Amino acid sequence: MWYRIAALLALFLVVGSCARAQQYVTDPDSNPPPNPEMQRQEIVNIENETARAILLSNGTFFRRVYSDDFAGTLSHGQPVDRANFIRAIEQSDVKYQVFVAGDIKVRIYQELAVATCLWTARGVYRGKPFNSQMRVMHVYINGPRGWQVISGQNTALPPDALQPL
Repeated sequence: MWYRIAALLALFLVVGSCARAQQYVTDPDSNPPPNPEMQRQEIVNIENETARAILLSNGTFFRRVYSDDFAGTLSHGQPVDRANFIRAIEQSDVKYQVFVAGDIKVRIYQELAVATCLWTARGVYRGKPFNSQMRVMHVYINGPRGWQVISGQNTALPPDALQPL
């Protein structure tokens, strides 16, 4: 008799755990574990879209992707909040011909991510042509609105700074 009860209990435990495993696979409301490579690629895409938005002086992109409490530092040390950063993008005296993000690296720490990249730009500033490069770091948080930039740091590089390591 005890053997039957033990066997039924063991069968119940096995079937119950299999049912929970099946629920995860078939239940569309369950949250699958995050795929780190997909998250990394999403942030890489945001970094590339950021460069394109700067090229086009598109503040709308930054209103969507930068958090309301964004705090950053521009390439010459000026602190900016979200509103000032967007204003600088939209009202810039710079007319870019090229603005690209390269050498993008992303590290993900659960709901936080850090992206570093190299911004390369060519354009005209107050009638004078220029070329520039900056090292950039963005800190992201993954919330209800997806990945959002909460902080950023831009560092201008001198023209001879990009020698191969």
